[in-house]
Amino acid sequence: MTDAPPRGLEERLRDTRAKLESDVDLWLASAGSPGGAYLVPLSYLWDGTAFLVSTPRASITGRNLLADGRVRLSLGPTRDVVVVDGTAEPVDISSEEGDAFAEHTGFDPRKLDGYQYFRIRPRRIQAWREANELRGRDLMRGGHWLG
Repeated sequence: MTDAPPRGLEERLRDTRAKLESDVDLWLASAGSPGGAYLVPLSYLWDGTAFLVSTPRASITGRNLLADGRVRLSLGPTRDVVVVDGTAEPVDISSEEGDAFAEHTGFDPRKLDGYQYFRIRPRRIQAWREANELRGRDLMRGGHWLG
């Protein structure tokens, strides 16, 4: 725990955007028939507006995302967390996007059979470090950044 004062909106936005751009992995929670609720770590690429992830179409996560695109993502440790609620849609990507994904993550799903890319558009983004940052944790609502 820290005695640091809570960050203001501008600092929190700056820190969160930097984390989205620099981190490589996240936790993705999905739910849907027939897989039920499921949590999995995935690598991602952030393009400034959406996340790009890839997982096998036939996996529980892949089936969940195809059946019900609602997702919750989490990045970072519990004392510096970013939580994202969004919507995933299956996409075909360009070779440039595939190259960027592979370069950023160190993983190229194009070389494997049965992998599907999903674009996740955030609807709500929250970020906080300690309990003193719970107030003001919303950074995006309805798909629009605050501030």
